[in-house]
Formats: sequence, C-alpha cells, structure tokens
Amino acid sequence: MRSLIALILFLSFRFSLPAQNHEHLGYFMSPQENSIFKFYKQGEKYFAKIVWMKIPERKDTLNPDLSKRSLKILGSIPVYDFIFDGKHTWYKGHVYDANTGKTYKSKITRDEKGNLIVRGYIGLSILGKTEYFVKVDFKE
Repeated sequence: MRSLIALILFLSFRFSLPAQNHEHLGYFMSPQENSIFKFYKQGEKYFAKIVWMKIPERKDTLNPDLSKRSLKILGSIPVYDFIFDGKHTWYKGHVYDANTGKTYKSKITRDEKGNLIVRGYIGLSILGKTEYFVKVDFKE
C-alpha cells in the first residue's frame, strides 16, 4: 500500500512539473548568412526552424511536393528528427535544402565555440558536404 501511495505521489509530482518539450539550444546563422535557425528539442528529437531571412517573402519554389511550392520558407522546419547521443553528436536526422529542393541525411556536431558543424549526405557520409552554422544572439 505504501508503495502504491509513493508511486501516485511521484507520478503526480512528475506530471505537475512544467513540460520541457521545447528545450532551446540556440540561434545559428546559415553559412550564406541569409537566414537564422532556432535549434530546439521537442520530445526526444531535435529540430531547427527558420526564424529570420533576408528575403522573408521567399517561397519554397523548388520543393518536390508541388503543394508546398507556394509556401514561404520563413517559419519552416528544414532540420528535423535528430537524435542526440548524449555527448557531442546529433544523428539520424534530415536537412531539407530549399536552394536545391533536396533532402539530405545528416549529422550535427559542435565545435569548441558552440557553433554547429552540419554534414549532409545522400547514401554515405563520405560523399556529402559540410557546412558551418555560427551561433548568434537573436530575439524573436
């Protein structure tokens, strides 16, 4: 009986805590310096949303899904489904590149300054491309 009461108290306390579904990792400028991404955790996975663009009205005209070509890129989530290894790497995620209309498998690591090193590839990682996203101060 005491175990049941303890379990109920634990669960009620656990679920009364504020949800941490949107752990904020920071803002990062794209390599081309034309957009800022907000990296965050939702559930057990990591994502990045475009929160600023030099040309905010730009549409996703190269998207392979014809129904999305009229949508703005600003506000989209082109970095998605990453899993954190608990140390230094986010892996098994995808990055959609609106400049090409292609989606790449990807992994992300951080450098010593906290900037992100994003490796995108199709098939094998060795056949991919690496880009650097610089941490920036940004207020939404």
